[in-house]
Amino acid sequence: MADELRARIRSGALRAGQRMPTQAQLADEFGVERGVVRQALRILQSEQLLTNVSKGAPAKVAADPARALIGPAAPPLPTTVALGPRIAAAFAAEHVEIHAVCLTSISLNLALGEPLREIHAGRLKPAKVDVRILLPSEDIALAFPVPVDGRRGDDTVHQRWLAQRNAQGQVLRHNLLALRATHGIDVRVSFRALPFTPPVKLYLLNGVEALFAYYTLERREAQIDHEKLEMYDAEGVRSMLFAFEQGAGLRDTTFVEQSLLWFNALWETISSELELTS
Repeated sequence: MADELRARIRSGALRAGQRMPTQAQLADEFGVERGVVRQALRILQSEQLLTNVSKGAPAKVAADPARALIGPAAPPLPTTVALGPRIAAAFAAEHVEIHAVCLTSISLNLALGEPLREIHAGRLKPAKVDVRILLPSEDIALAFPVPVDGRRGDDTVHQRWLAQRNAQGQVLRHNLLALRATHGIDVRVSFRALPFTPPVKLYLLNGVEALFAYYTLERREAQIDHEKLEMYDAEGVRSMLFAFEQGAGLRDTTFVEQSLLWFNALWETISSELELTS
């Protein structure tokens, strides 16, 4: 419920300063008890998206929710909520640089939707876009996702991940390279393979911002080729994203600088060519 209301605030469906529906109305809309409504509203209040959350009058959307969502003081938010606005803001630059370390590029693909729409609508037009992405090699035994029972010789889970990695990468590359023909933007998209499973995800934007999240493993059931498998996996799109910006204090600036050094070292040393096969 908090995710849905947050998305409405982000999209502008719920505007700055607007009075929220009553708790009774929200409970009816979402089919939940009042206690669940209050909990969701308190979450959004803690993220500085709502004010006046109480049992009395309806809450209000904060006066500047955009700052709460993407400003330097924004609290950690799920990747699906936080990454899109930050990627869109990065595309306002003349030269866009995005570097990423991740398990697959699904979160980045989702986040690119908004700036691509803005470019096609004529509201954004960077001159150059450089994207570099580090993904696990298909030749390694992944730490996750893996079957709970640890079966060897059965690579169903690995092949499922590999298909997702390749498909998402191909879509991302196609969507960005299409900007060359449609808008004359100089676009470069490169992938390299890591010899290990990254336990965290990292996005570096224009050399001035680092977005960091942990892959938190869970035991869950998945249907693969008509078979139900128990597996250890991480749902990266819901990982909480922590933001660090140059100029927001010594700690943030140092984190961004060291993250860039770490990424470039991996790119230039132990990573290898990656081919996104069908």
